[in-house]
Amino acid sequence: MTFELPELPYAHDALANNGMSRETLEYHHDIHHKAYVDNGNKAIEGTEWEDKSLEEIIKGTYDKNAVAQSGIFNNISQLWNHNQFWEMMSPGKSDMPSELESALKENFGSVDSFKKEFAAAGGGQFGSGWAWLVKDSDGSLKVTKTENGVNPVCFDQTALLGCDVWEHSYYIDFRNKRPAYLDNFLSTLVNWENVASRM
Repeated sequence: MTFELPELPYAHDALANNGMSRETLEYHHDIHHKAYVDNGNKAIEGTEWEDKSLEEIIKGTYDKNAVAQSGIFNNISQLWNHNQFWEMMSPGKSDMPSELESALKENFGSVDSFKKEFAAAGGGQFGSGWAWLVKDSDGSLKVTKTENGVNPVCFDQTALLGCDVWEHSYYIDFRNKRPAYLDNFLSTLVNWENVASRM
């Protein structure tokens, strides 16, 4: 199976008014995401993983005890992460569906409390990584953070929302101000309908 770079679900300049520029999307999607696709395909060629799904490869190559993950894992997991990331954002105003709002209030006390916890996770991730809202195996919602390309698939969790906190995601538009990027992401970029659909 050869993986392909998915098209963005909107134009490259569609998020510009929401704080994510055309230049960021051209670098992030067209160069960084494409590199994960190309390198991932090369890494699995001729291996036991070449006919497996992204999720199967992620689960099969993740090593919880490793100081550094393998090249196969790093590229395939980042390919998966970015496939989700683009869909989790929207150029238009996205109202939060009532079922998601209720679930956030039940699990975090309020929507604002969830946003603060999510932003703190992303801001507190040392180095590169991701902040996540996940649905755990017991049905509860949790905020987590992961290093590098590690994602909720590794822990049998459902990713509801993920925010890329690698510098390539925000440096063009926000320079080194990761907290401002996270605040903007939660305030203007999240496609809450997409998040709710993942529950």
